[in-house]
Amino acid sequence: MKNKNMILGLLLVGVITSIAYFLSQSEFFTQIHFSALTLAIVIGIIIGNTLFSKIEPYTNQGVIFAKGTLLRTGIILYGFKITLADIHSVGVNAIASDAVMLVTTFFITLWIGIYLLKMDKQIVQLTATGCSICGAAAIMAAEPVVKAESHKVAVAIAVIVIFGTISMFLYPIMYPYLADYLSQHQFGIYIGSSVHEVAQVYAAGGNINSVVADNAVITKMIRVMMLAPFLFGLSYFLTKGDAKNKLIIPWFAVYFIGIAIFNSFELLNEQIVSVLVTLDNILLMMAMSALGLTTRIESVKQAGLKPFVLGSLVLVWLVVGGFVVNVFMQGIWA
Repeated sequence: MKNKNMILGLLLVGVITSIAYFLSQSEFFTQIHFSALTLAIVIGIIIGNTLFSKIEPYTNQGVIFAKGTLLRTGIILYGFKITLADIHSVGVNAIASDAVMLVTTFFITLWIGIYLLKMDKQIVQLTATGCSICGAAAIMAAEPVVKAESHKVAVAIAVIVIFGTISMFLYPIMYPYLADYLSQHQFGIYIGSSVHEVAQVYAAGGNINSVVADNAVITKMIRVMMLAPFLFGLSYFLTKGDAKNKLIIPWFAVYFIGIAIFNSFELLNEQIVSVLVTLDNILLMMAMSALGLTTRIESVKQAGLKPFVLGSLVLVWLVVGGFVVNVFMQGIWA
């Protein structure tokens, strides 16, 4: 019975993932740069708030497995998208810009959300994580550390999707006006160090030119590599001074770094790496589908407008603060 529940749950998640993938390949969703990850959680939420209650007793184990184990496996395999050679190609400039933007964005988001807007701490922590590193993937990676409920994760992801999409269109518009201040190389670093999601970074850079796009994506992937040490820091930050909570070691983040280092030696041929990257995309989509299925719209509504006020204020920081940081870094490392 347990095996049947697991199989049916994974089958349900797999169907949603397949629908999300094929929709993401359509002309409409390609033009608006709506990723399969985003579609997976949207479809999951729709089904989760309509049909899922009738079949939940028969599928819940598979859904929970997808939201937990498959997510962690997906984060580990994410390391196959990065090599140390990628980091070398953009230089110290990109690493420094990423590090400064990650730390400042995280703490500015915490300050605005917790102290100014008086929001739920877990929603703010998840939103800060997504804005600082790599959007939805980072939020889901931080979820086991923060120990947040599904609807809080969904709220944070919604903020990332909305304001990341805005930034995706905003940066190409700004480029002609900022070209006198930032080189093409540096503008790519600017995008990569301040736009939320990897897909959004690629879209923003691609709408300018290939030089900007390449530097933007590589810079973004350096931010992704910072996910592992960030999760250790977050775990320590959340448990510090609380004797009841033990320090949570996110081992999947350690394995993620190990995979990235292993991938740098190019011991596997390109075809195998390509298959593993595809598998990674599938696992992350399945995790997003499962998250959507377990998210209740009523719970999301209870969060109100404050998360979106937070998202808009953080976007201002990412655009303005990111510009200042990158002009400064260009002056130092030029």
